[in-house]
Amino acid sequence: MHIAQNIVRYAYVPFMLIVLPVSAYLLVSNGYSYAWLALILVTAFASAFAAEKIAPYFEEWTDHHAHGDTGTNVLHTIAHEVSVINGALLIPVITWLFPFEGIWPTDWPMWAQLAMAFVFADLAFMLIHYWSHHYAPLWRLHAVHHGVGRLYGFNGIVRHPIHQSIDMVIGTAPLVILGMPVDVALLLGVMISLTLIVQHSNVDSRLGPFESHISIGRLHHLHHVNWGTEGDCNFGLFFTIWDKLLGTFNEKPSREITAKDIGIDEVPNFPRHSFVEQMIFPFVYKPGQGEPDRYAKSNKTPAQVAKIDSMQAAE
Repeated sequence: MHIAQNIVRYAYVPFMLIVLPVSAYLLVSNGYSYAWLALILVTAFASAFAAEKIAPYFEEWTDHHAHGDTGTNVLHTIAHEVSVINGALLIPVITWLFPFEGIWPTDWPMWAQLAMAFVFADLAFMLIHYWSHHYAPLWRLHAVHHGVGRLYGFNGIVRHPIHQSIDMVIGTAPLVILGMPVDVALLLGVMISLTLIVQHSNVDSRLGPFESHISIGRLHHLHHVNWGTEGDCNFGLFFTIWDKLLGTFNEKPSREITAKDIGIDEVPNFPRHSFVEQMIFPFVYKPGQGEPDRYAKSNKTPAQVAKIDSMQAAE
């Protein structure tokens, strides 16, 4: 078992972020059906769950039954991937709406186009992420992503569809308007999905000299802590250079992070078990004003709920 753990610790990230993206690239560049990309994503999720069982960062996060959020997160995953696919398929419509000669370097090799698109998207998503923590209307949407009580393979793509749409419009629409081809757009979507899966995986990955240069694992744990504003750091999707330039990079937490330190401090009863409630959440949550009543009551006995109601009536 010790040998298997070490293999996972050192091979998981390279497999997910090198082997799978290269496989996706070879499929698309050789003219295979886009449907094969679904196999890449299925392989990624299966690999994440297997790695989390073999070499978890926190054992407590591997108990899916205890957390009871898997069904909700599956729905989030479906919604996210459908959104990515629809976004790529809408490219012809967008180019029709903006009928000018694009300046996209279509004469470059596709790998170079993809690398350029990923760097741009990485910066754009980092800035959206930063604004989402500092602008209340965006935070109410983004809080759906932070309400989770643990980090594991599915959590990377748990987000409100409205926030996902904002990500796509700001992060990728400019690239489409510039003339990004459908092939590159789909591969970009796959690479972003793979990065989000790895970034939130409960795997004790070892990155060696890349530890402070890639915004995954321990660095992203710090971003998700429920310690007030201490998690307002490490906003990068993949590279940490943008955080370092912005002054939001933090490599070490003020104290040791435990398995119970993830979530939103003022919403301890975040509705982790209900996809519908998470869709409603941004419209009932008011940042800085504590937990919405509908969630504060959810985990209390009838007597406690009655007491809350009587106190509110008295006010």
